[in-house]
Amino acid sequence: MSESLRRRVLELYQDVDREVAAAGPVCVASGRCCRFKEYGHTLFVSNLEADVLLAAAPPYDGPVTADYCPFQQGNLCTAREPRPLGCRVYYCDPNYQETGNRISEVYLRRLKDLADAEGVAWHYAPLHYFLNNPDGATAEPPS
Repeated sequence: MSESLRRRVLELYQDVDREVAAAGPVCVASGRCCRFKEYGHTLFVSNLEADVLLAAAPPYDGPVTADYCPFQQGNLCTAREPRPLGCRVYYCDPNYQETGNRISEVYLRRLKDLADAEGVAWHYAPLHYFLNNPDGATAEPPS
């Protein structure tokens, strides 16, 4: 990923962080967002997000499963700054769900448009795919 593209993804993250903050979801730091299997969700990320995450996240033990995020220590995130869009938008606050879904759709579209504008192939897969395949940001995920 070029430095220019990385900067544009980080700028998009700043935009989404502002919009989420303005929506005011409540976080009780339960850590449920990172325990995927236990709470019945999957964190999907694009190759753009995976590239930003892998370039700046702390080391993690592999292989990684779809069960949980390896960056969760206790109930806190050790990869907070480079965390992907889904992590930035997801809150278990029941009053925020519709707003969170709308924000996710808007910014996922912006990420896809950014990839298209830069001529970068678009890959979208569960987090563990990219963490187990560090070159996955440039390879086609399995169907």
